[in-house]
Amino acid sequence: MADKAAAQEFDILILGGGSGGYAAALRSVELGFSVGLIEKGKLGGTCLHNGCIPTKALLHSAEIAENAKTASKYGINATFDSIDMTAVNSYKDNIIAGKFRGLQGLIKSKGITVIEGEGKLTSEKTIEVNGETYTGKNIILATGSYSRSLPGLEIGGKVITSDQALKMDTVPKSAVILGGGVIGVEFASVWNSFGVDVTIVEGLPSLVPNEDAAIIKQLERAYKKRGIKFSTGIFFDNVQQNDDGVVVTLADGKTFEADLMLVAVGRGPVTANLGYEEAGLTMDRGFVITNDRLHTGVGNIYAVGDIVPGLQLAHRGFQQGIFVAEEIAGLKPVVVDDVNIPKVTYCEPEIASVGLTEAKAKEKLGAENVEVQEYNLAGNGKTSILGSSGLIKMVREKDGPIVGVHMIGGRIGEQIGEAQLIVNWEAYPEDIASLIHGHPTQNEAIGEAAMALAGKPLHG
Repeated sequence: MADKAAAQEFDILILGGGSGGYAAALRSVELGFSVGLIEKGKLGGTCLHNGCIPTKALLHSAEIAENAKTASKYGINATFDSIDMTAVNSYKDNIIAGKFRGLQGLIKSKGITVIEGEGKLTSEKTIEVNGETYTGKNIILATGSYSRSLPGLEIGGKVITSDQALKMDTVPKSAVILGGGVIGVEFASVWNSFGVDVTIVEGLPSLVPNEDAAIIKQLERAYKKRGIKFSTGIFFDNVQQNDDGVVVTLADGKTFEADLMLVAVGRGPVTANLGYEEAGLTMDRGFVITNDRLHTGVGNIYAVGDIVPGLQLAHRGFQQGIFVAEEIAGLKPVVVDDVNIPKVTYCEPEIASVGLTEAKAKEKLGAENVEVQEYNLAGNGKTSILGSSGLIKMVREKDGPIVGVHMIGGRIGEQIGEAQLIVNWEAYPEDIASLIHGHPTQNEAIGEAAMALAGKPLHG
């Protein structure tokens, strides 16, 4: 019995094997801790199985469809015939399967104990799984998120979430997408490339409402050009299903008809019935409230990822998982504020941003203390070669560092790396202007924007 009890005791016990949980597990074993990782589904969680990875695979298929349609512009004789969703799904699923195998192998090779089953917090130091009790000197909660709906809006039939949208074996003729945030605009982009007649319904005044105004304007212009329709500023009221599909009604009585409706109104925290409240954790609308060091205020219990209020991004989960492992080890890791976490929306054109928008910078620093620079990608050779357009916008504190970088354009997400270094290392435009950026790349547009902001523009 003693051996069994010892096998169920860990330095760190983690509930949830998604981005936050498995990153915490990997960093914890590096730091010499014994780790138990509890997962009811598949390691990798939402991101790997029905989030980031599968949606990006679909977006790549969509990019190839677009390339086929426009091939003649580049002197290539090709035709676009149709979308084979069975083959698209096979490609997508093979990517997921390969990454899943790799992750399983990595977790096993590090000596992490994976406990399969649904866990429930039963005290400050224990989690019960399948009737067995496991003990952790420290507990990390990483139970992730689910595709949420609106109050009174039932999911079923022709009203689907991204979970069902990722498994469709046919292409609908038409679709209404409820929500113009990241998930909504990404699916709109895919489906438009696949030949679907798409309408986005967003209650707030614009698509991607959390982005800088200049980026929003460019995206909406690009979507109009692509034939993606959208209604903004009027909230959804109800949806009715019939034999032909759905009829979506807005608050002002306007209606839209389509084959189906995708509900893309964000993700909710998976925390219900897991014993969190009973253990004394502070909860708010299902989220676990922590201090800035991700401690819940109860025992040695921490929370990471989508269950902690803020940006719901896989890489935020990774970072927080690593952070908590280092915090437990006494390494005093640096807190990264949500505003300085890089964000990429993989629609076409792509959006990438980090730091303060112009509006937020003026709010924080005062309008007179903010300077901005927009560099139009029309002057960038690589962007022209790709047949794309867009801009890079930098926001700086007057006579101070760059506090925000906001970008839109084909494949521009790949440039977020330098942008996040600029903002997080509080670089001045003069610092960046003196660095050499490779030509011809889209990356050099970051250098051009910095040169202009430093008062010495080269092109434009």
